[in-house]
Amino acid sequence: MTTINRNSPVMVTGATGYVAGWIVKKLLDEGFTVHAPVRDPHDPEKLKYLNRLQEHAPGSIRFFKADLLDEGSYAEAMEGCELVFHTASPFSIKVKDPLKELIEPAKLGTRNVLEQATRTPSVRRVVVTGSVAAIVGDNADIKNAPNGILTEAVWNTTSTIDHQPYSYSKTLAEREAWEIHGRQNRWDLVMLNPSMVIGPGINPFATSESFSVIKLFGDGTMKLGVTRWGMGVVDVRDLAEAHFKAGFTPEAGGRYIVSGHNSDFLEMAAALLPEFGKEYPIPRRALPKWLVWLVFPIMVKSTTRKMIARNVNLPWIADNSRGVRELGLSYRPLQESMVEIFQQLIDHGMVRKSK
Repeated sequence: MTTINRNSPVMVTGATGYVAGWIVKKLLDEGFTVHAPVRDPHDPEKLKYLNRLQEHAPGSIRFFKADLLDEGSYAEAMEGCELVFHTASPFSIKVKDPLKELIEPAKLGTRNVLEQATRTPSVRRVVVTGSVAAIVGDNADIKNAPNGILTEAVWNTTSTIDHQPYSYSKTLAEREAWEIHGRQNRWDLVMLNPSMVIGPGINPFATSESFSVIKLFGDGTMKLGVTRWGMGVVDVRDLAEAHFKAGFTPEAGGRYIVSGHNSDFLEMAAALLPEFGKEYPIPRRALPKWLVWLVFPIMVKSTTRKMIARNVNLPWIADNSRGVRELGLSYRPLQESMVEIFQQLIDHGMVRKSK
């Protein structure tokens, strides 16, 4: 049981990122001093959205120069912090070299942050943004989970460097985190395992696979239909709230699935139809699995036939009750999240009306 001193600064890695932006906002609104390690603390363009957050908030933000892959570079930013949020991690589906682009950075980044926590006497808790990808690799695996439902007790055992390498990298990074945590006894570890994150960004131009996927619903790419690829979905603001509660709930510990909805691409697209269906080519039907299996690997090089066979038309089912029960988490409606992220894409010229 760990109680964090609310007068001490809080460090957030990856502060300019999609999820971290909302965590920083919450901390600033609550009056905290945020230590934000970034690659270039003197880049006003890169930091303008974070600087804007503190203009009307009681808290303050301090930037430090650091790089996720440089050992020891977080020392200055972490000094004096009792609580560390580690959100920085590579997230890309399209990679040429999974080992160099996903697996090594994920493990090394986790190691650099957590080993620095061990070297920093003030640190008492680390909250890590993991992924449900460390719980399950493919929807076909869910039938092997207890009662066919994913829980925090389940681990991804089927992803490899050749099949679902992103999921494999998240699994290895989380195992690394627990191993480093187990070698010391001063700070505790809370692991959040979110599903696909959607909703508006603090920085509307943040690099996020979520924005890339939702954009496809409105730019005509998917106008003929979408796959019924089951997945969990969570609003970025609900995920930020989950981080805050994981940091400041004394009893918090272990893993938490953070996912608001068991969904799929067709349901996500349907959530956009009432608001945008008349003016944008929102997909309205599911593509048959045989067609997806035949065509998608040619169109999307990162998608393999094995991935399609093991995920399309198979539901994604997870139990989020541990976070609801122990952290008091709640989730906004899917339609609200989808409408707001899509509207942000429109407002910033990333999706345009059909002609």
